Amino acid sequence: MAEYDAASAGASAGYDLHHHGDREVGPGLVDLAVNVRLPRPPEWLRCELASALDTLAAYPDSTAAAEAVARRHGRTVDEVLVTAGAAEAFTLLANALRPEHAVVVHPQFTEPEAALRAAGHQVSRVVLSSSDGFRLGPVPASADLVFVGNPTNPTSVLHPASTLRALIRPGRLLVVDEAFLDAVPGEAESLAGESLPGVVVLRSLTKTWGLAGLRAGYLLGPPDVVARLRAVQPPWSVSTLAGVATVACCRPAAVEEAEKLAVAAESDREYLVSGLTSLGLTAPSLTTPGLTTPGLTALGLTVLGDPRGPFVLVRHPDPSLRTRLRDAGYAVRRGDTFPGLGPEYVRLAVRSREVTDGFLATLAALL
Repeated sequence: MAEYDAASAGASAGYDLHHHGDREVGPGLVDLAVNVRLPRPPEWLRCELASALDTLAAYPDSTAAAEAVARRHGRTVDEVLVTAGAAEAFTLLANALRPEHAVVVHPQFTEPEAALRAAGHQVSRVVLSSSDGFRLGPVPASADLVFVGNPTNPTSVLHPASTLRALIRPGRLLVVDEAFLDAVPGEAESLAGESLPGVVVLRSLTKTWGLAGLRAGYLLGPPDVVARLRAVQPPWSVSTLAGVATVACCRPAAVEEAEKLAVAAESDREYLVSGLTSLGLTAPSLTTPGLTTPGLTALGLTVLGDPRGPFVLVRHPDPSLRTRLRDAGYAVRRGDTFPGLGPEYVRLAVRSREVTDGFLATLAALL
């Protein structure tokens, strides 16, 4: 059951909202903390970026990128805003809007709340519970700005599109962060292709294409909202190379390749969960109604919910597990910076089967 936390309106309540997975990694560590799938962009994308280097003397123009995004999702150009990564969109929303009651659904990526607080807004939290698989339910009727991730980082839960549509209300802006949606086969439950009133969808090119350092993303929404955001976007915030990457990654061939990568990621995630099961995990005797997959427990370890993204949320009663894994050579994402979670939670990025085999062997030895 979700818990409404109005008290969070005044402070970050002890959570480090600016902590991200890249702060976990270090020399000699196997990176299971950062949810960027590829170690570098694919060769064809690197060639396109290299071919654009001679154009860098000119100021950037994101018109072609916006047109490519519109074609990719069947939207009009005035429904598209290309951004310097999806994270810029959070800042633009916080600076352009004047909500009376902003709500962030947690646990989720913390930048939306951090951006709202930096802009001087008070923030309330709706905290979902692991007991029912972090199921999304109603939010306060007074909320006029709502942020939710799908699939949600760090829980890996994919909310049904019908449940998201049920949150639409007159006078409310619903912001759905789909940064990891292209890692879900078929982009199931996406709202990106729908022109819905009062709904903004964010997308990132970082995760699938290995572009974290380039900052490439975009926003889809009603033309009037997009115009308000464009009015506060700094001039030339989207670099020439980010624009080139956006055009390239929106082509049909790239979308088809992304689908193959998503299928591979799904298989690797299932292999990870299966490997955890092979350590002796068993389903609990009492399952929670509504859960597609019950939590798996043994040796004190729990794989939470029904993971659908390229990462898995795990709980273990020993809060030192993360540091013990680090000492053994594996960087994992700490959970206690996400509102609603604590030090007993860690997030594991999905990697190749070879990497997973090494990790599972180390984890088995530690447990």
